[in-house]
Amino acid sequence: MKIEWLGLSCFKITSGKGSLVLDPFTGVRGYGEVNTSAGQAFKSHNHGDHAFLDGVKLVPEEENPFTVTTLDSFHDDVGGAKRGPNTIHLVEAEGIRVAHLGDLGHLPGDELVKALLGVDILLLPVGGFYTIDAAAAKKVVELVKPKTVVPMHYRDGEYGHEPIGTLEDFLGLMEGLPTAKLAGNSFETPALRGIVVPKFSK
Repeated sequence: MKIEWLGLSCFKITSGKGSLVLDPFTGVRGYGEVNTSAGQAFKSHNHGDHAFLDGVKLVPEEENPFTVTTLDSFHDDVGGAKRGPNTIHLVEAEGIRVAHLGDLGHLPGDELVKALLGVDILLLPVGGFYTIDAAAAKKVVELVKPKTVVPMHYRDGEYGHEPIGTLEDFLGLMEGLPTAKLAGNSFETPALRGIVVPKFSK
């Protein structure tokens, strides 16, 4: 399985001759908009920085090796009263489980923790303001116990929303885990463990 970070919270996952895209975006500072192709595309909620499905050219003839399970959550810590619902996508292929938390805005309850426990790859928002912040993201890691954590939805120089926190805010709290900062935007799994930080490239 190959995982590519396309910016902000957008990832492309490829397994064999099939692929899917999660949370394609438009209008995000520095990143522009997603322009790619895949067999399937998914959004966690209806904001343009996570739901730009027009940026993904669908290739319906692709194989579909994936099982995708959706889990209900919220975009805030008041039951969706501020920002509405958020959908977590649990993607499975090759015996590997990848959880994309979208714009999760609260700590997961017992049912969510049970569904996510021990996932191989956790795609985790860490920037705060619109999502959980670095401290809450650390608690999610402690609850879910993933093999690999890929932080997303953070600010990095000219990239990302102005109000949100930086990657360093999160990494500073996670000193006990090994961290691999990649030279490129993709990696093969399950080779890497700990925190994996892909590099954005246009």
